Amino acid sequence: MPDFEALAAEHKDAVYRQLIRKCGNEEDAEDVLIEALLKAYRSLDQLKEDDAFRAWLAQIGRRVCWQLKARERLRPVMQLSALEEAGHEAIDLAPPPDDLADRARLRSLLQSAMSELPQDQRTVYALRDLEGRSGEEVARQLGISLAAQKSRLHRARAHVRAYLDQRLTRTGSASG
Repeated sequence: MPDFEALAAEHKDAVYRQLIRKCGNEEDAEDVLIEALLKAYRSLDQLKEDDAFRAWLAQIGRRVCWQLKARERLRPVMQLSALEEAGHEAIDLAPPPDDLADRARLRSLLQSAMSELPQDQRTVYALRDLEGRSGEEVARQLGISLAAQKSRLHRARAHVRAYLDQRLTRTGSASG
């Protein structure tokens, strides 16, 4: 049986950094990491190789984070139900149309920026920044060195940033 304490000590910081990006804040990431470590400990017999621990723990963490976000999305609905049962009128919780339009435009701009990237950079960017995978995991998956992965990610981020800056400053805003 793998030494859980040693594996957790070695990999928890890297997984925590991934979870901050995935969960959106440090507090949720801490809670998710603790729950993910507990679930990993309980299911340690399912781990086939010690080398896969970080990716396995990160996957558990992403799942826990997704469940947390799902509960948070339901909270307003549950509160709304309680208000309606108490005889209060419902309020519209939908984001304003301008916000929806801005998000759609930014999503479209990001897709356009990514489509201009060379395939090797696009793949690294998608795996790291969109899926939140670790650099080591991406390098291993793609069969490249960690340095090559970092270089591709750096170039991809610089291109996406320049592309978005150019498009957004030209119009003056995301909705322009």
